[in-house]
Amino acid sequence: MYTAHPDRYADMPYRRTGRSGLKLPALSLGLWHNFGPDRSVETQRAILRRAFDLGVTHFDLANNYGPPPGAAESALGEALKDDFAPYRDELIISTKAGYLMWPGPYGEWGSRKYVLSSLDQSLKRMGLDYVDIFYSHRPDPETPLEETMGALHSAVQQGKALYVGVSNYSAEQTREAARILGELGTPLLIHQPRYSMLDRRPESEGLLDALDELQVGSIVFSPLEQGLLTSRYLDGIPEGSRAASDSPFLRSDAVTEDLVGRLRALDEVAKSRGQTLAQLALAWTLRGGRVTSALVGASSARQIEDSVGAIARLDFEADELARIDTIIEGKG
Repeated sequence: MYTAHPDRYADMPYRRTGRSGLKLPALSLGLWHNFGPDRSVETQRAILRRAFDLGVTHFDLANNYGPPPGAAESALGEALKDDFAPYRDELIISTKAGYLMWPGPYGEWGSRKYVLSSLDQSLKRMGLDYVDIFYSHRPDPETPLEETMGALHSAVQQGKALYVGVSNYSAEQTREAARILGELGTPLLIHQPRYSMLDRRPESEGLLDALDELQVGSIVFSPLEQGLLTSRYLDGIPEGSRAASDSPFLRSDAVTEDLVGRLRALDEVAKSRGQTLAQLALAWTLRGGRVTSALVGASSARQIEDSVGAIARLDFEADELARIDTIIEGKG
């Protein structure tokens, strides 16, 4: 029987989410591609246990995570039953609805029909009465935003979610979503965008500014850019890597000689700070407090340990940030 480490809250910093009362760990665990039937149950369980022992209290999912879709929620459901039942009130569990889950016109996007049906299915797979955060995973170009946000509001009113969020919404869409939810009486808690040293669109497209103005939290996915911002690609594409398999999430032609050179330069910055490249990348996303939490995936407990090691040094000197910018821009 699993017993959580007694010092699990000793080191992890927790950050307030927007203007809410909810705090999230600086690093959260995303159950994306490493929680399904093709992965060892023992390894999955070890990752979850080690994360919680290190103060990672937030497990982030979506209805379509696996593979196959739904598998990650089912895996977490088993872990909750066997390991984490005594700790449910110490955990933040989130899920999302938006991508394809079943055939026909009601199996994806943002209709009230789909969003609430999806949540019911997610709760059943996880064996839960409620999730802490429920997201609209992507905006629906054909459904009025009022309908999708109304469905999120209903989830809270029905006691099936405590808070709501959006993911992959533009700055303008986020402002409108926040307005609609505010009028309904269910504040927008958080936004989940893609953000990393190699993908700074939330800065350039004004999303982070919008979240600051709205006092909405943020939790970023792919802060390690599908593994590029780790030591794996410092010598090109290794066998067995995501890029080597020509994954739709990281194609081999993205790993250019120029990119590898920049990764090596960033690795030198990391070494000068006593960090791995992954730890540098995570610390960078969390710099200045604009990001509430960074989502990390893991295929082993050791990867979780390395990621959590980033919290040992989240501060940056001005010259370090300038050096990083110069490297990213390809100027040195």
